[in-house]
Amino acid sequence: MEDTLFKTITKNKKAYHDYFVDESYEAGIQLVGTEVKSLRQGSVNLKDSWCDIKDGEIFIKQMHISPYEKGNIFNKDPMRPRKLLMHRREINRLAGQIAQKGLTLIPLSLYFKGSRVKVQIGLCRGKKLYDKRDDAAKKAAQRDIDRAMKDRGRE
Repeated sequence: MEDTLFKTITKNKKAYHDYFVDESYEAGIQLVGTEVKSLRQGSVNLKDSWCDIKDGEIFIKQMHISPYEKGNIFNKDPMRPRKLLMHRREINRLAGQIAQKGLTLIPLSLYFKGSRVKVQIGLCRGKKLYDKRDDAAKKAAQRDIDRAMKDRGRE
């Protein structure tokens, strides 16, 4: 882990707002060359994306990677399902947890690890409206405390 370069492409802020993240996993993603070039420009949207397990394989759906402007005929459909690369036993374990507990898999972030694109996926539980309100109240209180401490340090 010392010499690897981590460069965040995007984070899914909406996921942290709408879900409790119980566990997170790192997965590779199967892409074509023009999609990687488009990711290097940062043109990707994870907002409404989610993961699905089908026939022992895991796919990310509704992730929008904008077409690469110089890609012409090599560009693929921006919303196509993309296969995630994980070990079979990890996928089977996730499938079991999703089926039993009513959890879901949500992509949390997309980043470069060296020259490879990785996805951080989270095993998530949905938040209720009152949970979202509690989180907003806690954040507002913390901001007020930080502001007060900052002003106090100036005196």
